[in-house]
Amino acid sequence: MALVDPWRVAPPHPAARPFLVSAGVVFLFGLLVAHWLAWLAFLFILLCLFFFRDPERVPPPRRGVVLAPADGRVVSVAATVPLAELGLGGAPRWRVAIFLSVLDVHVNRVPANGTVTRIAYRHGRFRNAADPQATETNERNTIAIRLADGREIAVVQIAGLIARRIVCGKREGDAVTAGERFGIIRFGSRTDLYLPEGVAPLVAEGQTMIGGETVIALLEP
Repeated sequence: MALVDPWRVAPPHPAARPFLVSAGVVFLFGLLVAHWLAWLAFLFILLCLFFFRDPERVPPPRRGVVLAPADGRVVSVAATVPLAELGLGGAPRWRVAIFLSVLDVHVNRVPANGTVTRIAYRHGRFRNAADPQATETNERNTIAIRLADGREIAVVQIAGLIARRIVCGKREGDAVTAGERFGIIRFGSRTDLYLPEGVAPLVAEGQTMIGGETVIALLEP
């Protein structure tokens, strides 16, 4: 159960600033020359405030959990070989794919405490992010994280049909904490989570995730 309502009014993510500033300039210009332009800019500002909303999240106090890295609907739970650029080897492991519609919060969050060991960006297509092939074909940013016990997990930010920008605020070597923000994908996308070998997910296709709060798996039995 979510501890925070994802629809509540929340301040925008910093990634919204260029859009809000540009729309603000157009709004002021519209007040001087054409009120219809000002109204369009005002509506765009409201849309940006909604899309880029960045609510606070409260991770569960239990230790040894893997949290959802994004809001959205689970579209796939399958054992699969990790993407080659992650450097996680060729053994299949569980992958949970979360589809983010334009109505979802698009801020990505760290699934577990650890250290970022690898970040790799790959250019690609912009097909529907709910497509099973999107992981391989779409533009993406992959992040591998080593846990304190040496095991590794990974998160993949995948661009979608409308998304054209993936933002990641972490670097290799950064220490990260479960639930903290690490990036955002603009205007519809998908986020995949690769669990450590031998760890099975607790979620199923069709479930709704709350980034930074929903428990996807337990690292310890």
